[in-house]
Amino acid sequence: MPETAQIQLDPRRWKALAFIAIAQLMVVLDATIVNIALPSAQSDLGISDANRQWVITAYALAFGGLLLFGGRIADLWGRKRAFTLGLIGFAGASTLGGAAANEAMLLGARALQGVFGALLAPAALSLLTVMFTEPRERAKAFGIYGAIAGGGGAVGLILGGFLTEYLDWRWTFFVNIPFAIVAAIGAFFVIREPAGSRNSNGLDIPGVILATLGLVSLVYGFTRAASDGWASNVTIGLFVAAVVLLVAFVLVESKVRGPLLPLRVLADRNRGGVYLSLGLAVIAMFGLFLFLTYYLQIVKGYSPVRTGFAFLPMVAGMITGSTQIGARLMTRLSPRLLMAPGFALAAVGMLILTQMQTDSSYFGLVLPAQILLGLGMGTAFMPAMSLATYGVQPRDAGVASAMVNTSQQVGGAIGTALLNTIAASAATTWITSHAAQAPTLGKVAFANQAAVHGYAAAIWWAVGILVLSAVIVITFINTGHQGGNPVAVPGEEGEQDAAAIPALAH
Repeated sequence: MPETAQIQLDPRRWKALAFIAIAQLMVVLDATIVNIALPSAQSDLGISDANRQWVITAYALAFGGLLLFGGRIADLWGRKRAFTLGLIGFAGASTLGGAAANEAMLLGARALQGVFGALLAPAALSLLTVMFTEPRERAKAFGIYGAIAGGGGAVGLILGGFLTEYLDWRWTFFVNIPFAIVAAIGAFFVIREPAGSRNSNGLDIPGVILATLGLVSLVYGFTRAASDGWASNVTIGLFVAAVVLLVAFVLVESKVRGPLLPLRVLADRNRGGVYLSLGLAVIAMFGLFLFLTYYLQIVKGYSPVRTGFAFLPMVAGMITGSTQIGARLMTRLSPRLLMAPGFALAAVGMLILTQMQTDSSYFGLVLPAQILLGLGMGTAFMPAMSLATYGVQPRDAGVASAMVNTSQQVGGAIGTALLNTIAASAATTWITSHAAQAPTLGKVAFANQAAVHGYAAAIWWAVGILVLSAVIVITFINTGHQGGNPVAVPGEEGEQDAAAIPALAH
């Protein structure tokens, strides 16, 4: 096999990375930016308490349910085309959301954002996969991408706080438009993907239907669990449907000629370990974002903007861990020696937060915990993002990238529902056992103590989940450092040798 260095490298790949990074930041921050604006939007449009969750759920359902389909479309149509179309569609959906005159229009816009996000996100990651093939450059590129993927949610909280407090909730939608326009123009003029790397097999319609319905049932099941309880008939029915549909999906994929998700992508133990450990880690992180936001605003009385700035140390830690630790060591150490310690360090940061009290100091408790969490997750995310698409055949790059986003999206939905339910149950138990203290403490202080007790109980679970992520990394991931051929797996039937990828196509 020719050396990887003989593959023609795109001279404009670093400019392309800048526009891919802008698009990725837009998608990631959109998952949290609306959370800050939700109370204002609910009041303005007269959305009921029962329906307000749909502003978040409509996006999560469409995004999580269609990601595999979006990744397959990117492989089939071309990643640049899918990337550009996703940006234009996302901008259009954001315009509708910002101009929403009623509840139905807002919910429809959020669902549309999810649809185009499901096309955009896997196209962005798969473009990096096929454009950056030299190991050291790949490490730097994925370091930047990993930092954005890890810290974008916290950036969304900061930006959402500013826009909601000083402008209007509608600007949490309108802000996406300049992001999308800049990234789309840059993509059109700068991005070139390697020719011959598309998957020309026909679209697997049964796979699309089964995967989409299965993932929607799974994400919606966890959403309903948060509102209706884990034992409700609707929740159980949705989980049963998800299992049946996803098992049927795997059976179909093993039989059809051009599967939506080639099982060879999942069969690799290293990629499987990444998808599982990353999904679990996101469960812990999404729950933490929710609890810290409420703790700082409700218990500590922070404004939306101050809350956003309070998350900056975590963002800085993620960027440092991703670009200064992960990227520098990725070509020297095996991924397990970065990911496992990274998740373990994040677990230590989470452990500090289990000591949270109503009068805890931000600088004494929250700040050191955030720094450890950021450093740990940044160090782990970077090699995880790269390894998830490392060694895939060029024709599978889109769907392998979609699996990364799917594990994160499903993990986020599970984390919000699971940890929120645990926190609510623990708070209720505390209220029952400490009812005699209510008159002494006062109504507000009593409610705050109950809430903080619930947060701490749920964060203990998050500690355990991060430790489990580290164990999975040690158990499943056994590859060496990512210094070999990152584009194709030798020995696969019908494989297209990475070094034989033709000249770049415009």
